[in-house]
Amino acid sequence: MININSTSNNKISKHKSFDLEEKTAKFGENTIIFCSRLIITDISKPVINQLVRSSTSVGANYMEANGSDSKKDFTNKISICKKESKETCHWLRMLSVIYPNEKERLRNLWKESRELTLIFAAIIKKVKK
Repeated sequence: MININSTSNNKISKHKSFDLEEKTAKFGENTIIFCSRLIITDISKPVINQLVRSSTSVGANYMEANGSDSKKDFTNKISICKKESKETCHWLRMLSVIYPNEKERLRNLWKESRELTLIFAAIIKKVKK
């Protein structure tokens, strides 16, 4: 479990705990569900395939990081998580061009992917201290 502090309206910080393994798994699941509802074309098929690969890779690599045997291996796997979440942002952007009517849902997935990227960046920074 990773713990974060959540501050609302500059009031006293509330301690919030969340399971990043679950968060990354749900992100992959939500991406799969979204993609499964799209009408596939010759143009969209490779983009969708890449999106599903990168978005589900985030959770798989995070699970590997949790099982790592060394700090170096952990940092490497978390770095891969960060790269995959950044790549996912790219594919979501490309899909917004192919499916302009889905921009709102794609934007929500992009925000989630961006949040994961920032979380992994913070983990890397903390581990390297």
